[in-house]
Amino acid sequence: MKRFHYLIALLFVITTSVSAQTQRRFWDDVQTIKKYDKLFVPQPNPIVFVGSSTIRKWASLQTAFGKYNVINRGVGGTVIDEITYYLDDLVFAYKPRQVVLYVGENDLVNERETADTILNKTVVLYKAIRAKLPDVPIVYIGFKPSPSRDKYRDKCVKANQLIKNFLKADKNTVFVDIYPLMLKDGKSRPELFLDDMLHMKPEGYAIWEKAVKRYLLKPDN
Repeated sequence: MKRFHYLIALLFVITTSVSAQTQRRFWDDVQTIKKYDKLFVPQPNPIVFVGSSTIRKWASLQTAFGKYNVINRGVGGTVIDEITYYLDDLVFAYKPRQVVLYVGENDLVNERETADTILNKTVVLYKAIRAKLPDVPIVYIGFKPSPSRDKYRDKCVKANQLIKNFLKADKNTVFVDIYPLMLKDGKSRPELFLDDMLHMKPEGYAIWEKAVKRYLLKPDN
């Protein structure tokens, strides 16, 4: 009996430790961002671009949207739950007048995740944002067709559609369907991507810039 209780206690410690590690997986990255903000204080009420590495690596963001007062708060490798966990630091701290989201593509590669569970996690993220920013416009960028993730295409397309349908209910949220814009003859375009076939070249981001720009709020709005 003592051995049984010991095993239960050990399992609890391990589970708790793993959970804490998951929540704090990008703790150092977030602290680096906060230190940067102390050195270079952002302008008030920016448009915050937040999400995974596709946002973080958007090198032309300031050049493309500089007059809109934008800041990049992408953290490479994040999944939906992690962006939700760090909303206070990555979004709410800036009192944004608009939020642009791209996160969830990393969830696609998890075999345990389905299109439905990805939708559910996105709903949690959306509701967490709306709880503190009920009227701030949101631009949600749908998942892109990364060639390295062609095997998850069906899940990707279904998740995009589910999320798009869910967001329709909010007149203050726009779903940017980037997926078809990055296809040629129904297939992904390797020429738009770096060698890893996941992250984009400037040509890929040029498509994004054109698709997103029309939905951004100008500073005087």
